[in-house]
Amino acid sequence: MGCLPRHNGALIGQYRNHTGMRCPRWVAWMCASGILLWAAGCSLGQPEAVGPESEGMSMDQFAQTDFNRTVTLEIRDNLDSLYSLLDKLYRRNPREWRKSGVPTQEAAVARVRKMIENRTPPADLSGLRDIQILAVSLDPAYTRDRVAAFIYGLADTLIAAHNDKTRIYVSDVLHGQRIYNAARNVEAAAWLLASRRNVAGEPLLLANEISPTVTNLSFEREFGAIIGRLDLIANLLGENDRRIGINYAQGLLFFNFLPVR
Repeated sequence: MGCLPRHNGALIGQYRNHTGMRCPRWVAWMCASGILLWAAGCSLGQPEAVGPESEGMSMDQFAQTDFNRTVTLEIRDNLDSLYSLLDKLYRRNPREWRKSGVPTQEAAVARVRKMIENRTPPADLSGLRDIQILAVSLDPAYTRDRVAAFIYGLADTLIAAHNDKTRIYVSDVLHGQRIYNAARNVEAAAWLLASRRNVAGEPLLLANEISPTVTNLSFEREFGAIIGRLDLIANLLGENDRRIGINYAQGLLFFNFLPVR
């Protein structure tokens, strides 16, 4: 039976329950402590939960296994990482987005995102795909928007390795080797971005920065996150194929019949 303060919210003292009988002092302390904790919680508010971002329920998820969902989220997160790199590269290399003729850096980012979502390469690279575009973007002779070509080439490479899809379903068959190759392509692209120079000896694009006053390795961390996600999926696909063979061999070894109902 609950205890309530007798007068003006007093926390300690005379307490009565609804029968009119006095509550023991220890019960009064418990009630008072609860009120104080509740008040503190209301005044301070609850901290926001921090964790991986998910997505709302949709009908197409009924056509996805747990692993399909894992791969779909991997593609989403890797594209988000590329969009982050797109913004960072444009900020460090504003001359590139100005080549596209858009009025602002934000408009240039939106333009490239739309190209990726629609699988439409830059107009000057029409007819090329994935690693072909990536190779052109890192060619010192290329004079157009190098950032747009570089990020589009990476995005198209990742999507192509996932059967040209950004959402994976039960009917899709992924190849671990293609995902693994995509991870190695990202590694190569990151290394070339950091090392390749133009005829004047300048970096093709400014990215990571290490100087006596500034250390900016955010590009390297973003590339590392993309590579890590790809390698995880490649390893899981390889393990899945291996387990299919092992389970079949175990069935033969122990003469297990397969269920029919």
